[in-house]
Amino acid sequence: MATSPDKAFCPHFQKAIELVGKRWSGTILRAIMYRPLRFSEISTHIEEISDRSLSLRLKELEIEGLITRSVEATQPVGVSYELTDKGRALESVITELEDWAHDWVAPHEHAETHAR
Repeated sequence: MATSPDKAFCPHFQKAIELVGKRWSGTILRAIMYRPLRFSEISTHIEEISDRSLSLRLKELEIEGLITRSVEATQPVGVSYELTDKGRALESVITELEDWAHDWVAPHEHAETHAR
């Protein structure tokens, strides 16, 4: 349901788009969507991200209440990240965006996969 373009954008919508659309944030959320992951596991899923960028994004997502950080009493100490209820509420949005990306961002690749 689209709204008229002459209506002002909701500031909450703008903040949400900037939060999830910030470089690597959506990808990090996608990586931990199915189960908690350690820092190194997230880094393996997102090969292009630097440790510094990953650390910064994880802190931002934690501050925003989308993920939680759990310290595991192991030797050496382990830290894992998982979605909070607030973060989990984005699952359908992330899945829809991923589907859209397959259909529209790289449609020639998607078409070739389905043609086989």
